[in-house]
Amino acid sequence: QVQVSESGGGLVQAGESLRLSCTLSGLIFRPYCMGWFRQARGKEREFVAAIAGVGGEIAYGDGEKGRFTITRDTTQNTVYLQIDSLEPEDTAVYFCVAGQNVDMVRSRTRIDAWGQGIRVTVSS
Repeated sequence: QVQVSESGGGLVQAGESLRLSCTLSGLIFRPYCMGWFRQARGKEREFVAAIAGVGGEIAYGDGEKGRFTITRDTTQNTVYLQIDSLEPEDTAVYFCVAGQNVDMVRSRTRIDAWGQGIRVTVSS
């Protein structure tokens, strides 16, 4: 069983950048796809980005391309989400996940671990 833990959230000004981190821990027997979802108040949870455990496949949610960059440090089992030019609409709780592969994470077909979530608040 694996767990994920997020860090790096907080209050930021519109236009600034922020980097979220997520570390995978537990019984890691294979490479895991890792990714991010977010949920704004009153809205459904939406897919943000995912990166494969091997091969480097990356996917972004609709509208996230350009300002969001997902990377990973395989030696540290850590994934990062860089968000540039933050907008108030980016205010949400961001959840890290670990799963089987990019498609399964994106569709939520197979997610092995969800983080508790970390709040990002963007002030205008």
